[in-house]
Amino acid sequence: MTGSESEAPVRIDTSKPHPARVYDWWLGGKDNYPVDEELARRILAVDGTAVRGARANRRFMQRAVRAVAETGVRQFLDIGTGIPTEPNLHQVAQSVAAEARVVYADNDPIVLRHAQALLHGSPQGSTEYAHADVRDVDGVLARAAESLDFARPVALSLVALTHYLDDDPAGDDVYGLLRRYVDALAPGSHLILSQVTPDLNPEAIARATEQFRRSGTPFHPRPLAAFTRFFDGLEILGPGVIPVSGWRPEPEDVALQAEGIVPVYAGVARKP
Repeated sequence: MTGSESEAPVRIDTSKPHPARVYDWWLGGKDNYPVDEELARRILAVDGTAVRGARANRRFMQRAVRAVAETGVRQFLDIGTGIPTEPNLHQVAQSVAAEARVVYADNDPIVLRHAQALLHGSPQGSTEYAHADVRDVDGVLARAAESLDFARPVALSLVALTHYLDDDPAGDDVYGLLRRYVDALAPGSHLILSQVTPDLNPEAIARATEQFRRSGTPFHPRPLAAFTRFFDGLEILGPGVIPVSGWRPEPEDVALQAEGIVPVYAGVARKP
């Protein structure tokens, strides 16, 4: 990890929850603050799938990254990284190909601190971290280009991130953002996504959405058609866009499915 120290913000805002730290609490981590735990508990009280969802997302990331690396992709850009939880994306990619190059990007200062301390890749490859926001497309791509060659295929990963971004062209314009990132990728690149949906447990997700919004955290669950739209123009890999635990499941994922529903869709697609 060779991220610049000058990127580190002067302080961490602990006055309001941050999705990365809420997610960390659900995963049993210790890198969160009382305000994050409070929101995490409130959401869990109205949506009992929250912890399963966090675990299922991590498992999907691992399976998807491994699958993409096995196709020969050796470069990965992970936006909305979250607080490091092993195995991390670079560990999965570099277990397939030690020379894989990975750039992480997140806008939470605590993620930066832990990334600098913990995210070390293989000697043959490269693991870098950028303190950056997904909305700053040019900034993220510029930082990533210091380590990645965008003339060659890159796997772009946004796991459990798009539901924090709105559709409004005057706001986040999540579809426009994704299109700009995908347009910057070479043919043979891949897009790895997961997203909370109201389709599979509408009442619980409506209650969770209200808790997020009361905390000042925008939250935008999407139905299947709206999520699938992110892959327009791309070749969706089998088994398609489906509930997250069913995407190329391994034994641990089958066991997770038996615990109950996880209202999250996932998919991986290739740029032709």
